[in-house]
Amino acid sequence: MVLLVGIVLASLNMRAALASVAPLVGEISDHFGLSATASSLVTSVPVLFLGLGALVAPWLGRRFGAERVLFAALLLLGIGILARVLPSVYALYAGGVLVGTAIALLNVLMPGLIKRDFPDRAASMTSVYTGAMIAGATVAAAAAVPLENALGGGWQASLGFWSLLAAVAALGWLPQVLIARGRTGHEVRAVPAGDARPVRVWRSALAWQVTLFMGLQSLWTYVLIAWMPTIFTDHGMSRSTAGMIFAFNNLIQVAGAFGVPLLAGRMRSQRPLIVLVTTLVAAGYAGLMVAPVQGAWLWSALLGVGQGGGIGLALTLIVLRAGDATTAARLSGMAQTVGYLMAAAGPLTAGALHQATGSWTLPICGVLGVCATALAVGLLAARNRTV
Repeated sequence: MVLLVGIVLASLNMRAALASVAPLVGEISDHFGLSATASSLVTSVPVLFLGLGALVAPWLGRRFGAERVLFAALLLLGIGILARVLPSVYALYAGGVLVGTAIALLNVLMPGLIKRDFPDRAASMTSVYTGAMIAGATVAAAAAVPLENALGGGWQASLGFWSLLAAVAALGWLPQVLIARGRTGHEVRAVPAGDARPVRVWRSALAWQVTLFMGLQSLWTYVLIAWMPTIFTDHGMSRSTAGMIFAFNNLIQVAGAFGVPLLAGRMRSQRPLIVLVTTLVAAGYAGLMVAPVQGAWLWSALLGVGQGGGIGLALTLIVLRAGDATTAARLSGMAQTVGYLMAAAGPLTAGALHQATGSWTLPICGVLGVCATALAVGLLAARNRTV
């Protein structure tokens, strides 16, 4: 029970620090006098370091133990959040680096921990932590402006508030470090003593299939995070309505993130779920292209279930396709390194295509191509095999 509480508290932090920034980017930009490109870096720098930080996460887990690294990551996250509110634009970006790196450690090590401690309930536990992750992001996005008004400290107080959530999670995770130390004399390692030669995931075709699905679903999600409200307002919708629909999209992601991993764990092959989530996302994007305002709530709902289901399924595939906790940690590091580097390019590419054409048609067509590719590699990744 203590471990479950720790996992939920840590998961609530996995996107909250990212989602809390998006509604405040305009005010942050005005405060520092940032250009449009510099403003985009406020959100893209953490995403970039989600990928770069994932490179070192498996090594840190093996060297220091998963429990200890996760605890340190939560402390680092709190420090990064506070750094972003210091009166310096350099601190703003440096804080983004720390936030992205900390969340990368949480993202990569959690699947291996779940595979190790819940081998018979890996899919259901994945649904718990992905559901909590999406819920944390939803609350953070919805509360950003109300917190700004309630605390009376401008955007700095609103952003800084989420360091408290990281501190509570670190406190909730501390017992895991102490339990592991008391049980073995040191933190539990990601690689058990005497383990067989590690699987070379970077040379596995199946690992690459899981990785590409992770990256492609991350890409379609971060394009929406960056541009969904803008697509609506460019077609005449008010900013307030666009914000409400965007919040609804985040909220309904919880259903997909919680439900799809539960279903995946009961299937030998997850191919039907691959078809489901990619079809939902493609239908939602197509709707944004042909009737963005008229069907906005419907497209938001389809995309929300597909987005939440996509990330839940991608993380579940990491657990199910790995034969043991060691491989799960390595596969998680590979998938999230490549995946988030791909995701960081998505919003920039979509914005550049929109600027070049003056329309959202070509960017959305590009994402529809991403959906088709995700379907193809996902059907391969969903086969009942292990790395």
